[in-house]
Amino acid sequence: MRTIVNSLRQLSASLRMLLIFTVILGVGYPLLITAIAQVPGLKNRADGSLVKVAGNVVGSKLIGQSFTDANGNPLTQYFQSRPSAAGTGYDPTASSASNLGPESIVDTLPDPAVKSDTGKQSLLTQVCSRSVAIGQLEGVDGSRPFCTPDGVGAVLAVFWSGPGYHGTVTRVVSINQAAPAKPFISTYKGVAVQVGKFGEDYAKGQVVPIRGNAPAHPAVPADAVTASGSGLDPEISSAYARLQEARVAKVRGISVAQVDALVAKFSKGRDLGFLGQPRVNVLQLNIALDKVYPYSKK
Repeated sequence: MRTIVNSLRQLSASLRMLLIFTVILGVGYPLLITAIAQVPGLKNRADGSLVKVAGNVVGSKLIGQSFTDANGNPLTQYFQSRPSAAGTGYDPTASSASNLGPESIVDTLPDPAVKSDTGKQSLLTQVCSRSVAIGQLEGVDGSRPFCTPDGVGAVLAVFWSGPGYHGTVTRVVSINQAAPAKPFISTYKGVAVQVGKFGEDYAKGQVVPIRGNAPAHPAVPADAVTASGSGLDPEISSAYARLQEARVAKVRGISVAQVDALVAKFSKGRDLGFLGQPRVNVLQLNIALDKVYPYSKK
């Protein structure tokens, strides 16, 4: 009997402690932190650094967003953001990188029998295709080292007659290109280059990236073709902003100098004078453009 009474006392004490700590840690503590976060100077950041136009929330200074139409095409009157690998793009609930590294250079080709199959692009091809697209948008040379003119990774699978990649070359395949594309080079070591085919195994071939004759310093900056680690970067480099100035100025019917002045206004230097790169907040810049130089579709 005494044992049962002691057990009930212990259970009662445990339940009381559970209730007390639930109130303290589950209710009181969150309310206290929320109250502290509303102190002037902290409130804006705690609420997400939201940006409002005419009383409506249009975004956050801390989270990037796309400036595209319903089909994903760039709105030419606006500066474009850095690419994003977070969810379907700039999704704060799925903040992440692509987890693809420098060795990601071989694509998975799409199955031609399945219309919806788009294959799987390597990091190299993602960079190449973005660079070509941006080059066309901005009217500059979008070529990059190790990229084909049509915007895929310039990578060959080279097959040799002997073991260990010795002997003579017997076959060469541009493994990131499929018909009806033409090989980005016609021959390699005297052997005609073929395009790749879905489902073929090229694992026994030597993977050889081809640099090509693209400039060592491409016209399209690196941050224009690569996503940030979080996928939420709200800023672009000053170099990428300058690349877009001529296009934005032409579409809005203003001078490049006028656009450049706004870019300078919303530019930030290196953190602490030496960390990172000079950068521009894209959302704030685009809002300023609409306010100072409204765009009207002709």
